[in-house]
Amino acid sequence: MRIFRGIRAHISEPCVLTIGNFDGVHLGHKALLARVRAKAAELGQPATVLCFEPHPREYFAPDTAPPRLCSMWRKLALLQSAGVDQICVQPFNADFADLDADTFIRQVLVEGMQVRHLMIGDDFRFGRGRNGDFEALKEAGARYGFSVEAMGTEEVAGERVSSSAVREALQAGQIEHATRLLGEPFVVEGWVQHGDKIGRTIGFPTANIRMRQQTLPLSGIFAVTVDGGPLKHAVGAASIGYRPTIAEGLALRVEVFILDYSGDLYGERLSVRFWHKLRDEKKYDSLDALKAAIGKDCDDVRAWFATHPEYLSLREQHG
Repeated sequence: MRIFRGIRAHISEPCVLTIGNFDGVHLGHKALLARVRAKAAELGQPATVLCFEPHPREYFAPDTAPPRLCSMWRKLALLQSAGVDQICVQPFNADFADLDADTFIRQVLVEGMQVRHLMIGDDFRFGRGRNGDFEALKEAGARYGFSVEAMGTEEVAGERVSSSAVREALQAGQIEHATRLLGEPFVVEGWVQHGDKIGRTIGFPTANIRMRQQTLPLSGIFAVTVDGGPLKHAVGAASIGYRPTIAEGLALRVEVFILDYSGDLYGERLSVRFWHKLRDEKKYDSLDALKAAIGKDCDDVRAWFATHPEYLSLREQHG
């Protein structure tokens, strides 16, 4: 898979294109990408994605933009797994945001991406003020020589699949529902870094995952599986939160205790898959009370996986 930064970065052949943020690469995205791949195979042209960095909502309203479902690097990996041939990551800046719909079509789609067939979601809008729509694209396609196709909504149990729906499920602690919308478990990835080692002093040494994101769409204590370094589908209990028992005002941290493992994970890059929420984060009166709670969490993790054998096969499928 080829990755380009910016629309003028060596896009040298006509392509079948889709455009979007693809946050989380959920089932709706995957259905759209499958159609793009099929059309690309039919026309003998590369299946291409145009996405933006940062997310437009992060550019226009950084203080209120929702947390991302995945990092840019994970997004690229998911798009590659979906069979995309090339990805153009367009910097979303003031100049790009100021393009009107007609200029976007001419400079970005025609001159920049050399689009021959454009596949979009049914809610796609573009250009300054989001004034461009499907009808504008069809008219431009007749003028510039590209075809346009809009894909309908993908649903799971009657609910429209969207990044917002996934985010809402995660925030509500409905991890299994988020998994159904994504088509796979929600994942946090990062390098294991040294922490304050308080977990070690109470018998539960944790892997502290260094996060680039300052916010995540979920919090609490979870049943997870972990891959990376020496670990393969390892079962664990993960905490996402601010550790109120330790101190007030601490930064968000992702900590994972790996059941039945005692090795060193510092410097390893881990992928943590979230399967079930056990409880919310809580402030305890003492470290002894925290230790007892973590012990119960570990028992609950074992019990949950024991009573949900279907997840054992799923964790291997997505590991």
